[in-house]
Amino acid sequence: MCGIVGMFDMGGTREIDRHLLECMNETQFHRGPVEGGLYTERALGFGHRRLSIIDLASGQQPLFNEDSSVVVVFNGEIYNFQSLMQELLALGHQFRTHCDTEVIVHAWEQWGDDCVHHFRGMFAFAVWDRNQQTLFLARDRMGIKPLFYTVLPDGMFAFGSELKSLLALPTLSHDIEPRAVEEYFSFGYVPEPRTIFSNAHKLAPGHMMTIKVGDTSVQQKKYWDVPFTPHAPASEQEIEEELVVRFREAVSSHLIADVPLGGFLSGGVDSSAVVAMMAGLSSEPVNTCSISFNDPQFDESVFATQVANQYQTNHHTETVDKDDYGLIDTLAKLYDEPYADSSAIPTYRVCQLARKRVTVALSGDGGDENFAGYRRYHHSVVTDRVRSALPSAIRQPVFGLLAKYYPKADWAPRMFRAKTTFEALASDLTQGYFQGVSLMPDRIRSRLFSDNFRRELQGYHASEVMLAHAANAPTDDPLAMVQYLDMKTYLPGDILTKVDRASMAHALEVRVPLLDHQFVEWASGLPSAMKLRAGEGKYIFKKSMQTYLSDDILYRPKMGFSIPVSSWLRGPLRQRVRDAVLGPTIAATGIFNMAFLTELVDLHESGRRDNSAPLWSLLMFEAFLRNVLENTMPGVRQAA
Repeated sequence: MCGIVGMFDMGGTREIDRHLLECMNETQFHRGPVEGGLYTERALGFGHRRLSIIDLASGQQPLFNEDSSVVVVFNGEIYNFQSLMQELLALGHQFRTHCDTEVIVHAWEQWGDDCVHHFRGMFAFAVWDRNQQTLFLARDRMGIKPLFYTVLPDGMFAFGSELKSLLALPTLSHDIEPRAVEEYFSFGYVPEPRTIFSNAHKLAPGHMMTIKVGDTSVQQKKYWDVPFTPHAPASEQEIEEELVVRFREAVSSHLIADVPLGGFLSGGVDSSAVVAMMAGLSSEPVNTCSISFNDPQFDESVFATQVANQYQTNHHTETVDKDDYGLIDTLAKLYDEPYADSSAIPTYRVCQLARKRVTVALSGDGGDENFAGYRRYHHSVVTDRVRSALPSAIRQPVFGLLAKYYPKADWAPRMFRAKTTFEALASDLTQGYFQGVSLMPDRIRSRLFSDNFRRELQGYHASEVMLAHAANAPTDDPLAMVQYLDMKTYLPGDILTKVDRASMAHALEVRVPLLDHQFVEWASGLPSAMKLRAGEGKYIFKKSMQTYLSDDILYRPKMGFSIPVSSWLRGPLRQRVRDAVLGPTIAATGIFNMAFLTELVDLHESGRRDNSAPLWSLLMFEAFLRNVLENTMPGVRQAA
């Protein structure tokens, strides 16, 4: 696990500023504190920070082929590198190391851009081929590892593992992208391929990029997608048995390391299942870690301890104060752009704990997306059944009218909180799902922005992100569709971003066997009835794990990594919220309707409304402005 950076003169003539390249590289020191490397030649510069995991003695980067005509910088792990190495040796390639990085160099020589189809793992890498005068970059299929890039006004292309590496470039514009602001206040993060900055971008998961000297265009291509191709009919028992075999194999492939390795253990289904598989594959006790909260309402540690005792793991737990809100500015600096998932706080803490004992940790991320574990999937499917039973000529005006006039009732029992349901019923599946997952619905977001900023948006609506993905989806099954939408937005933009930054802040590598692309491909082809049945998410996954985990683990209500944001904002953070949301930093942007922000704060403080989601997102936006753009506020895009 590492950090990579690079600069490339697309014209092929200019020398690379080595000092600037080093500055870019050092912004990511935390990603690879073991050692760093730089390489420059005319028109090209690569930088690398290393966290040694495999082949500790060699494998330093940038790494070259035999005649130094091909060089690579790489972040991630290629889990099938040993079999690939044998295949490439048989084809006549020579290896100087025993690390997975060198496999990429020779795979490029052998297969060109088709090399990505041979890799099983998580990765972001760049290859320079001097003979072909070609720069090639790729990101793994699920978006586990990040890759940011920009094309500067003078034709210099630059990339890095984190946005902060690009912010080291003096000629990168710090103008905020209006559409990214609209997206952030809808999703709580800025979805791929956009960033908060107008001239910086993310390479989307499952995409590759090619640039040739003398060509001012950047060629992008999608090389993989979640297939959702139905399997041949099979019995439930056969599916259970195959799931266990495939799951165990995925976990096994993720255990290769020359450093201490362990697992996150929250006590939920997915992390417990991963630990169960790890225990069955290891002759030594598995290292596990979890955090507990000093408030039973948010604490799952008793379930984590139950699994740890069952599998006799070396288990470590640390208690975190539920009022652990001192990380707000730290998180803003880590994420480099606005990021509003409050579970980033406990994620940061569990990574901090894990790094005390291991360098690599396996997590259970991806189980909900693969097997329909989120409660919103059930709601979406039920809503779609009702929607499909009614003609749109009746459904849209009737439910649209109800959604408009039904009161917003956060304070009421759940059965009376129908406004969001009415909004979903008035929409199609994709629009309805967007409204359901939005951080703040249209009725709030429409009042959030100033008149000038709304003119800058030119009618742009964040739902276009999901509509674009839905148009390219390989399925029309309602459940599969919303799973696909999450795999394209929430999973890479929120979950995987959160874990990457939190883990890399502590030089910890996190692996996600449930997102092994071969396992994802197989799981996507299962019938929806095997994933969601009678309101029970992850039906077949839980059934297959009954031999390994108790019903207390498998069938208790889902908790998630939640923290008491609403009470924070009315209690210990009350004055900070008022100072931040209504203060000069937010006001100076010209983005917001300040009168409405005052209303949001007042209503939440009084207890008449739960505005914790919009207020937390505004709090983190203000922290981004201060911590990331504190010396560049004149560059913040002002409303026209």
